[in-house]
Amino acid sequence: MRCLSIIFFLSCAFLMQAQPKALRFNENGDFKIVQFTDVHYKKLSKESAVALELINEVLETEKPDLVVFTGDVIWAKPVKEGLDDVFDPVAKRGIPWAYVFGNHDDEFAMSRQEIMDYVVQKPHCLARAGDKSLKGVGNYILEVRNNGNDSIGGLLYFFDSGAYSQVKGIKGYDWFDYGQIDWYRAESAAYTKENKGKPYPALAFFHIPLAEYPIMKAAKYDELIGSKDEKECNGVLNTGMFSAMRQAGDVMGTFVGHDHDNDYIGEYHGIYLAYGRYSGGKTVYNNLGKNGCRVIELKEGQREFSTYIRLLGGDILYPVKYPETFEKK
Repeated sequence: MRCLSIIFFLSCAFLMQAQPKALRFNENGDFKIVQFTDVHYKKLSKESAVALELINEVLETEKPDLVVFTGDVIWAKPVKEGLDDVFDPVAKRGIPWAYVFGNHDDEFAMSRQEIMDYVVQKPHCLARAGDKSLKGVGNYILEVRNNGNDSIGGLLYFFDSGAYSQVKGIKGYDWFDYGQIDWYRAESAAYTKENKGKPYPALAFFHIPLAEYPIMKAAKYDELIGSKDEKECNGVLNTGMFSAMRQAGDVMGTFVGHDHDNDYIGEYHGIYLAYGRYSGGKTVYNNLGKNGCRVIELKEGQREFSTYIRLLGGDILYPVKYPETFEKK
């Protein structure tokens, strides 16, 4: 009986340790997010070692409250072992983390659902498959709580932006389904109603950029901050996700990956459209030089955030604040 009690106690202790922390602004009113994107990891690859070096360095230096991987984490078999190498440095530090799919993650013998089923078992993982009636795997929302009480201080939206066009006669990358947009609109409206008609400050994370990225670039090329040399590989059709976000009024910024030679950020109709920084090694194209990540910091009680690119080795590039950096003077 005593042995059973000990086993029960140890099991409970393990489960408590493995449970993800609630996302919450710290005592200074800050909430820091690190975005890694396009790690394109290959197990036992010398080129991929630099990606793990970056992840460990950034986690030690930035000490984020949340880590977000915005797709294309895996670039070869074995998939599970590769996922372990990339995600475990975060999980072992007890840092909450989230994950959305890129267009390549499920090309190496494991489906999106199989990968998600494996990932969600890891300690401190906040990703989830989401509503099965929606297109894709991994459409979900995370709440950031205020420090002084348990009220909601911010929202983080995560979307599966798909992979490739499934429409005959249309080549290129995928786009958001109307069901995903309707789901976002309904969830956003419900949160706003809960907050007495005032939208919560929100950010959105996904892999493939919206059609508004190249539209913004064409209109405001000289105003963009960061590298902008690659033609955007956005979804071919525009089904209105940006319009839905703008009308809902909660999303301040969207953060994507996919295009390895872009890490720019700009403003379009009141929303900041941003890329992360390519985080992988030379397992696939990358002409920006050092790999890096994007750091984003929210402020409790404020509709604002700051962000910058951090490179391996510690250099800081392109500091930007919302909304003041691109405000009309």
